[in-house]
Amino acid sequence: MLIISTVLAYFAILLLISRFTARLSNNDIFFRGNRQSPWYMVAFGMIGASISGITFVSVPGMVLASNMTYIQMCLGFILGYFAVAFLLLPIYYRLNLTTIYSYLKERLGTRSYKTGASFFLLSKMTGAAARFYVVCIILQRYVFDAIGVPFPFTVVVMVVLIWFYTRRGGIKTLVWTDTFQTTCMFAALILIIFQVISSLHLTAGEAVSVIAADAHSQIFEMSDWVSRQNFWKQFLSGIFVVIVMTGLDQDMMQKNLTCKSLRDAQKDMCTYGFAFVPANLLFLSLGVLLMMLARQNGIALPEVGDELLPMFAATGKLGSIVVVLFTIGVVAASFSSADSALTALTTSFCVDICNKGKSERLRKRVHIGMSLLFMLFILAFKVLNSTSVIDAIYILCSYTYGPLLGLFAFSLFTKRQVNNKLVPYICIVSPLLCFSLDIIISHFYGYTFGYELLMLNGALTFIGLWLSGSKYNRPCKNQV
Repeated sequence: MLIISTVLAYFAILLLISRFTARLSNNDIFFRGNRQSPWYMVAFGMIGASISGITFVSVPGMVLASNMTYIQMCLGFILGYFAVAFLLLPIYYRLNLTTIYSYLKERLGTRSYKTGASFFLLSKMTGAAARFYVVCIILQRYVFDAIGVPFPFTVVVMVVLIWFYTRRGGIKTLVWTDTFQTTCMFAALILIIFQVISSLHLTAGEAVSVIAADAHSQIFEMSDWVSRQNFWKQFLSGIFVVIVMTGLDQDMMQKNLTCKSLRDAQKDMCTYGFAFVPANLLFLSLGVLLMMLARQNGIALPEVGDELLPMFAATGKLGSIVVVLFTIGVVAASFSSADSALTALTTSFCVDICNKGKSERLRKRVHIGMSLLFMLFILAFKVLNSTSVIDAIYILCSYTYGPLLGLFAFSLFTKRQVNNKLVPYICIVSPLLCFSLDIIISHFYGYTFGYELLMLNGALTFIGLWLSGSKYNRPCKNQV
């Protein structure tokens, strides 16, 4: 009952925020927030939205299998955010876009535009459902199973709560709720860390020393180039993951496009780009501390890294206050990513697919429809997932975001046009070729693609577009 009360109280605060931010509800507020958002609010809130519940649960457990090598990828994130800030944002602001995929219409034509938006819808629905799956399954396992509530009911209730506070204000509400949720998430994380340090009978300074001395604090892997943890693989993948999953993602960019000016949006992007290294270092340090606590108490470590933090924090082994903090942290991280995903999916479907960005009636119906589809994807992910959640999402994004990378790279770095009739087929064949290559190379050479699969996928899409195109650069926005 303690966790249920915590979730309800948390939701009540979100609803209160939404009432103040959505007094006037229209499509411009829902889609673009009237372009009046303070950049520092967007930057702070975006940290929580980008981290999500998956980081809160999965990253501490990553030290079990890969030490702290995830930081290598976070270092790549920094360069990725700078690329987005100074390469993509100027284009989006110059064209005054509501959705970023409208750029593809201006540059390549209608069918390329629809293809890009469709891949975003698939990618975002899949990734957001996987992330939100984390919080639903944890609450189910540690709370609702004990009182006989079925998992589908848990999913329905959680998604309905999100729909309820986003249905009017949309992106304008999210800028403010994300700030609140990011504050809650980091407060919960820091307090949990101090509680674990106290259980280990250490001071803060001693905790830093023992973490640094632990074998699992290894950050850099330079020796084994075949390993998925190799520095250059992780670093370069981090750059491209950010470019694609932020710069080419309507969900992440929609909040940045609510800033008052391009300069404000660039400040916001660069600020929260730097924040990922210390933020993830905190999560990984918590993982090392939890491993120490397990050894100290003779507790067997879980086989799956995702279960390391819940094993202590959700079961009451660290006290009821940690149960509350853990619940707040997971719910805050999960809600801040899921609510923006539903808003972005609604925006893209209305503007890009239906071409009816001014219809409030359609927007309300689509928002409900996306919420229902979101529930179905979460239930499907529970059945299909068989690997670490964070790895599953990055693997999925390598296949579904790769064509977006190829489309935008071709648009930005060439003056060629494409055969629009072939674009959808190119974008479907490229991921299939990547999947086939991964299987063949793994079977014959023992090399398994990691996050670099995203770059390969984008490159194959780029090559396909190049071969289908011609050298003229006449605007083709009316081409179908």
